[in-house]
Amino acid sequence: MRLSTTLINDITMKSIKEKIPYKGFSSCLEDFFKEYLIRERGCSQKTLRTYRDAFVLLVHYLSSMEKVPPERISLEMFNRETVKAFLDWLEKDRHCSIRTRNNRLAAMKSFCRYLMYEDPSHLKQWTLVLEMASKKREEIEKVDSLSLDAVKAILQSVDASSRSGFRDLTLLSLLYNSAARVNELIDLMPKSIRLQKPYGVELFGKGSKRRVVPLDEPIIKLLGSYMKAYSLDQPGMDSHPLFFNRYHGKLTNAGITYLLKKYSKIAVENGMVGIPENIHPHMFRHSRACHLLQAGTNLEYIRLILGHASIQTTEIYAKVDQSATSRAIENAYSDLGLPVKEERQWQQNPKLLAMLKNLA
Repeated sequence: MRLSTTLINDITMKSIKEKIPYKGFSSCLEDFFKEYLIRERGCSQKTLRTYRDAFVLLVHYLSSMEKVPPERISLEMFNRETVKAFLDWLEKDRHCSIRTRNNRLAAMKSFCRYLMYEDPSHLKQWTLVLEMASKKREEIEKVDSLSLDAVKAILQSVDASSRSGFRDLTLLSLLYNSAARVNELIDLMPKSIRLQKPYGVELFGKGSKRRVVPLDEPIIKLLGSYMKAYSLDQPGMDSHPLFFNRYHGKLTNAGITYLLKKYSKIAVENGMVGIPENIHPHMFRHSRACHLLQAGTNLEYIRLILGHASIQTTEIYAKVDQSATSRAIENAYSDLGLPVKEERQWQQNPKLLAMLKNLA
């Protein structure tokens, strides 16, 4: 049941007059995760990681921009002005997308809903954050993707002769080929890989929805060799993290981002252009989708690979790929069975045909 505005104002005025102290930020945040998100709501690991990353960034913002060390952060600072400044910092300084900005805001709002019951003395403060609107995105959202040559250059920058390099090559190759979200990759286990035909990888996306993404034989061979080298093919290792750190724990989003930036920097130093400095793992997912579309793959098939609930989400790739639109219009004539008046002369010339194929 929603509290009336009058009641909220009465409680707020009472807290001002009596100067009711705030509860501790760190203890409230800890209870928010342990008691509210985990025990009460039963949130998935993916949701917990998303919310955790949001507050890690908030702490980083307050520490670096507002000069407030983590141990001195208080609930009094957690207000509408701080949240707005934090979101603007994400977008302008860290170059986060509007979608990411809105996701971080959702985490802040969830915390405020919890605080309305945990610290009702400051209801007005929490309500003002909850009233913040998500930022509208452009009708055709920009998709940050890499060219196929750029992806190849990044993968070729990995020194696979070392043990860690072999792991990094396998990880980045699978990240691209499966078009997985980074959190989906983090949660993979040896049993997630189907090494027999039909080859594939089992992913659990948003809402723990399961999908199996087909994989080609080369990436399967690479995965098989990697699992053997790291003894992941041994009995009892089925549920071990597929990619892990020196302590045999799961890699993190930040760790995978670091690896991608590391090898991207080497590729740029070797002369590759078109790789942005702020590259992130999700760009591999976008790139794979764009490359599949450019190769003529059906949009519905791409939707299934990406795990989108609606084809409308996948259509963004078609909207940003004008060349694909042109090909679709051109192919419409052949799909309808309409006669073509002018024959393509290059089709009758084997040497010219071979040259064109080489260009492709």
